Amino acid sequence: MLAPSSVMRPTYRSAGGGRYRPALVDRAGEMIRKGSKSFHAASRLFDTPTRERAWMLYAWCRQCDDIVDGQQLGGELGVKVDQAKALDRIEAIRILTRRALDGEPTADIAFDALGQVASECGIKLDNAFDVIDGFELDARDWRPRTEADLMRYCYHVAGAVGVMMARVMGVPREDSDTLDRACDLGLSFQLANIARDLAEDDAAGRCYVPAEWLAEEDIEPGQLMKPHHREELADIAQRLVDLSRHHRKAGLAGTSKLSFRQRWAIHTAARIYGEIAEEVDRRGPAAWDRRVVIGRPRKLGHVFGAFFEAVNPDDELPDPMPKHSRQTILIDVRMHGPIPDAPMTPLPDEE
Repeated sequence: MLAPSSVMRPTYRSAGGGRYRPALVDRAGEMIRKGSKSFHAASRLFDTPTRERAWMLYAWCRQCDDIVDGQQLGGELGVKVDQAKALDRIEAIRILTRRALDGEPTADIAFDALGQVASECGIKLDNAFDVIDGFELDARDWRPRTEADLMRYCYHVAGAVGVMMARVMGVPREDSDTLDRACDLGLSFQLANIARDLAEDDAAGRCYVPAEWLAEEDIEPGQLMKPHHREELADIAQRLVDLSRHHRKAGLAGTSKLSFRQRWAIHTAARIYGEIAEEVDRRGPAAWDRRVVIGRPRKLGHVFGAFFEAVNPDDELPDPMPKHSRQTILIDVRMHGPIPDAPMTPLPDEE
């Protein structure tokens, strides 16, 4: 029997779902320490308010990713769930995210952390939903056919996060140029990750290499990681690394508007992810024999190198600029909807 409205208590809205802010920060810091050593190392260079907000944003991103993939803090991919269940999880993420940004409690500390940082930095629902659309692409087993498709995917899962990070660092929504540069850095980081993780993604039944690139290299469906295609795979990785370099150059041109400590942290992250990409390129066909890892001494070297870059930031844009940008991708999203209505590339065992 439903309780009469006269005795029901209203749900009070409060940033962070009413949770104690230091508890949100502590839990978010724990998640980033376990889930991303590279980002955690760079984030320690931020001033305290920026660092805490970056951790809270990361906690939400990590939790969403884990919910969709059945992972624990970015660990080994879980058992693949059917598409209907995966899409149900995406809908749950959207509902919890909307509640979090409305200041309502979500019973999930990572979503409450998003609500806290959104209230402090003016992050809006469209920013968060751009990221969630990337999770839906994975849930639908959507795969890129063209380079433009690849960059659209990178925008949703990383470029849009870069835009949210820029808001965390105080960049106003009206400053489209700086937000575009933040997006470029996110695109660069994701391209580096894709190049490094080709083998892991293949083992999990995923492929982010455009179908057109595979056809150009004469790689048969489902044969990406076969030993006889290692030379072709190295060519594909080099294309990914070239794109990553180009967007990294464009992205770093926007850091001059940030505070010194923010610049230092961003240049450190860019150097670490940049070395991941360069190491993949250097190894060539052997790049996936063992996972590319940037050790602590090399990370410390990048911290010092980034210090001098932050002192004298280079705001010169590359010429030409990258072909794909936040603006061109958003036009594509507006034309074709959040999730492109295109047939999925079949899995190897479905052919």
